Amino acid sequence: MPMTTLKRLAVCLAMPLGLALSAPAAAQQVEGIAAIVNDQPITTFDVRDRMRLILSSAGIQPTEDVLVQVQEQAMRSLIEEALQLQTARRFEVPVSEEEVDEAIADIAARNGITVEEIRLDLEQSGVSIDTLRQQLRAEIAWSYLVSGRYRSRIRVTDAQIDTALERLAESASQTQYRVAEIMVNLPASGDESVAEQRMAAVYNALEQGAPFPAIASQFSDAPTAATGGDAGWLSAGQMRPQVAQMIQQMPVGSISNPIRVPGGYMIVAVADRREGQATEQISLQQITLLTSQVTDERRQALTRAAQRVSGCNNLASVFEAVPQAIITDLGTVGANALVPNIRQALSGLQNGQASPVLETGAGLQVFVLCDRRIGGPGMPGPSDVENQIVNQQLSMLARRWLRDLRNDATVEMVGYNE
Repeated sequence: MPMTTLKRLAVCLAMPLGLALSAPAAAQQVEGIAAIVNDQPITTFDVRDRMRLILSSAGIQPTEDVLVQVQEQAMRSLIEEALQLQTARRFEVPVSEEEVDEAIADIAARNGITVEEIRLDLEQSGVSIDTLRQQLRAEIAWSYLVSGRYRSRIRVTDAQIDTALERLAESASQTQYRVAEIMVNLPASGDESVAEQRMAAVYNALEQGAPFPAIASQFSDAPTAATGGDAGWLSAGQMRPQVAQMIQQMPVGSISNPIRVPGGYMIVAVADRREGQATEQISLQQITLLTSQVTDERRQALTRAAQRVSGCNNLASVFEAVPQAIITDLGTVGANALVPNIRQALSGLQNGQASPVLETGAGLQVFVLCDRRIGGPGMPGPSDVENQIVNQQLSMLARRWLRDLRNDATVEMVGYNE
């Protein structure tokens, strides 16, 4: 639809808000058709109600320029939801009213309010609760569809998990930033001015005091839109270079200007900052020959056994040639908790290797390195990393599928019929 038509439509949609508030049912009876998606109409009432939902939840002042962008977002959302629900019907994926109720209750719990307060707030903004329910119904159905279609096809290897953990371990010792983000993608046409206009509206809303999470959830094209833009704790090495350069100069609590990045524009906020607090975590087995049991023969036997160690699972058989040797599982300890001479003896070892024989206060000791990893605040475990990789791949596949549905669909933009 040409921009001139969009501007005219946005103004028209905004003008009868008071009328729609007082008599929404009557208004709906005389509504025109805004778009047709595979023979399914989207009325101008649907668009106007969705616009009110966006304005209400994001706390945006409805200026004319903002309304143009809000209308585009409303139309885009309604078209995508129509495609999602049509696909759900085709694959016979039902969404019960109870599931929608649970989703609304979850929204209320996350915001510290009641479901009734949500309903009243929507009513005061002239929004039908059915608009929110329809949006949630599409989200639930789409999550079922994407999971059912792709989840079983995604295979995450141990090598992928190890590589991700290594990257996280490296970043855990660096300065970390709690980042929130809003991403506006370039349109498929490549028309950069469209993305610039969307981002300008987003930035203006933030300048007017609109909550960042609300704006992100309604306008961001990033997967983090589902969490209000929250991208979690990141080091500079985990960010796009253009964003990292900006973030490192920003004080806590600040919001960036729009940043041009490959594929679109971003705005980021720094919610918090902390210095790297990661420490090396070491899993050890200890073999001890008490001072009272030490002989030259046993010292030599202990040395030979240590040289034969090739893992932590067969230590009893390896050291059975050392009479009176005591094997102790020390579990996982922080490297900084070890005395310097033991830490130094372990520094060059690979997993499954044993240290040289050490003279300690207990007698003669050998330490076997079973595992070495970086731990600290926010460091996920292997299962967490696997889930992150799966969710990232699902998000990418979901975007591709929705793009294909849109390309294959018959979408007629009818416009506003006065």
